[in-house]
Amino acid sequence: MVQTVNLKKAFGPRVLFQDINIKLDTGKRYGLIGANGAGKTTFLKILSGIEDATEGEVQIQNGKKVGTLGQNQFEFENYSIFDTVLLGNKRLYDAIKQKELLYMEEYTDEVGDKLGELEIICCEEDPTYEYDIKITKILEDLGFPSSQHSDLMSTITGGDKFKVLLAQVLYPKPDVLFLDEPTNNLDIVTIGWLENQLQHHDGTMVVISHDRHFLNAVCTNILDVDFKQIREFSGNYDDWYIASTVIAKQNEKDMSKRLKEKDELEKFIARFSANASKAKQATSRQKQLDKLDVGAIQVSSRRDPSIIFKQKREVGKELLIVKNISKSFEGETVLNDISISVEKDDKIALIGPNGIGKTTLCEVLVENIKPDEGSVHWGATIQNGYFPQNATDLIDGDMTLYDWLRGFDRNADISEIRNCLGRMLFNGTEQEKQVKSCSGGEKHRMMLSKIMLEQPNFMVLDEPTNHLDLEAIIALGEGLLAYPGSVVCVSHDRELLDAYANRIIEIQEDGSIVDFKGSYEDYLESKEA
Repeated sequence: MVQTVNLKKAFGPRVLFQDINIKLDTGKRYGLIGANGAGKTTFLKILSGIEDATEGEVQIQNGKKVGTLGQNQFEFENYSIFDTVLLGNKRLYDAIKQKELLYMEEYTDEVGDKLGELEIICCEEDPTYEYDIKITKILEDLGFPSSQHSDLMSTITGGDKFKVLLAQVLYPKPDVLFLDEPTNNLDIVTIGWLENQLQHHDGTMVVISHDRHFLNAVCTNILDVDFKQIREFSGNYDDWYIASTVIAKQNEKDMSKRLKEKDELEKFIARFSANASKAKQATSRQKQLDKLDVGAIQVSSRRDPSIIFKQKREVGKELLIVKNISKSFEGETVLNDISISVEKDDKIALIGPNGIGKTTLCEVLVENIKPDEGSVHWGATIQNGYFPQNATDLIDGDMTLYDWLRGFDRNADISEIRNCLGRMLFNGTEQEKQVKSCSGGEKHRMMLSKIMLEQPNFMVLDEPTNHLDLEAIIALGEGLLAYPGSVVCVSHDRELLDAYANRIIEIQEDGSIVDFKGSYEDYLESKEA
């Protein structure tokens, strides 16, 4: 259905990928993965026609409808929520709007003929005449009540705008679907709904996501962007991970064998090249060495961060006691009479729908916000580390990465500061660039570097996985699991929650909480029961 022919993309001398010849089949759902900067989004833009390739072409079967998830959340500010979704089928939208205008005019034969033409278009695009029912249902599934559908896009939050753009691309049921990070800004419930929708997509789909659970749930194949090539693997992300690990280990084994052979040949040549009786053998070995292409064997270009959380001091008997806290904004209750007692070794996942009050609770816990009622008491031995949701806004300025981090602990050993940055994949030269030039993902890695340097014995983390790639999220889960202190962490990434959490706190619609001792998987099973 979709095919690339000798595709190449370069920015000046920098080549992202080249000689890409792949065929994307009907009925397959492809997960597009690769290290940050490898060219995933660029490749998807080329597939969808948003960006041109440097060389080669993309061929899409004639007559097939293509749907691309919009990234500009402010493009439809003057349209209603309903009309924004309907614009997913521009031909139908234009026909309906023209019909509405013609119905307001005085009837003439010309108007009648035009209405007839528009009716044919409507019938072709919506044979069952159910576009309004379908759009209403998808919006309600995404949390928009019918009373809100006529509201302008300018009246809703950025997260809700993204949901509407998601509805816009899904509503027409395109034959070919291109999705770049569709789970961004979605809560766990909505991600589950999206998974179900995509599992029933009958055409061709290519999706970029840093959500491992999501990729496992929806993908039948993986496209791996690495070393300027795109390799296809059958199966979901975990299948790819197993296969790529086997390949990597075999490559490492082959590399060691070739390096050993190279070393032996070089030693022989150096020893005997001046010996007349051995000259012929030395020349032969030199030819062998010339043919030995050690560089041809490549292990993955990905670099995995090393996230290691330590604590400067052991905690005492008392950690954190929250008593009967309540908080309202403009008369609307967000937190309602919440009491929590955190014990040693508690690794808490704080969950709930978007806008339910998770960030508010985090801000109350670290005493950035005062509750209307109740109290928050930290134990005398506790030193907490906080990862705020707006971390990308807080990290800014002309300082170098090194100086920014050093500012939080002037007494810290220089090597430890550089080690914390290095563990988050900032090498020597990158540590000297200005903080303001960092991407969102780099700023989140900076905040994690800061927490590693501080070595708190209690961490409150609000959406730390935003902007992080798969490798960093996996490393974060391993780091939280191994951490000797206690954690309260907000995240919609289920792989992360499964990796570390032994206690689940869910905020309810009325501002109260459900407090469950056990893993996230156990919690889901208890809810089903």
